[in-house]
Amino acid sequence: MSRVTTATLQEMKEKGDPITLLTAYDYPTACLLDEAGIDILLVGDSVGNTVLGYENTLPVTLEESLHHTAAVARGAKRAMVVGDLPFLYYQTTIGEAVWNAGRYLKEAGAHAVKLEGGRERAEAVRAMVETGIPVMGHLGLTPQMVHQFGGYRVQGKTEEAAQRLIEDALILEDAGIFSLVLECVPADVAAKVTEKLHIPTLSCGAGPHCDGQVMVVHDMLGCTDRKPPKFVKQYANLREIALEALKTFKKEVKEGVFPGPEHCYGK
Repeated sequence: MSRVTTATLQEMKEKGDPITLLTAYDYPTACLLDEAGIDILLVGDSVGNTVLGYENTLPVTLEESLHHTAAVARGAKRAMVVGDLPFLYYQTTIGEAVWNAGRYLKEAGAHAVKLEGGRERAEAVRAMVETGIPVMGHLGLTPQMVHQFGGYRVQGKTEEAAQRLIEDALILEDAGIFSLVLECVPADVAAKVTEKLHIPTLSCGAGPHCDGQVMVVHDMLGCTDRKPPKFVKQYANLREIALEALKTFKKEVKEGVFPGPEHCYGK
């Protein structure tokens, strides 16, 4: 079982073999996704609002992110593990950005990092890559900019915005990113970016024309009570299944049904 690497992903793009990326935030989920053959496990800063109960991704700290990334890395034997750099840990100085990114590989066992932003992040990306840190880019709806965007909105809808997004993608590719997430971008714009780039593009609500697809695992498995984004296909409703099991457990304990003789130890 060969590890998925940046070279693997490039080969997949060239062969037209779609790439799969799901988020993971803990060891058991990582084991499950790895067994299912998912190519990339992203320890997204979405851990903030998905697992830690924050309103959005902004409060996530580097230490929290490293903690979850290490757990995922212990469970992934084949998949590439990508750690998501949290807000304010790569936007200040290039030296700090490189140091923080390097901790994902050195301490948490990740194989790459992801960061948000376009041309304004190019020099930081270049410095990371020159240091030996593979970098995944992220354009379109970048959640760390939610307040600047005025909410979670589709990006690249005007001709001017689409052109800037395409330019940013090319700048990031030149800086050395090995792949690019496009989030909440019109499908035709994502198709143009994919056509222009030599590296793989990954769609998170950017249509079917990218080289791979991204989803938050809790959304696609139906683990939360929040309404998922439009681009999410819910493949299961695990929250409903779990809730029924928990209610049954409570009922059986109250009625004295559990534990039964088969659950007890003898002398």
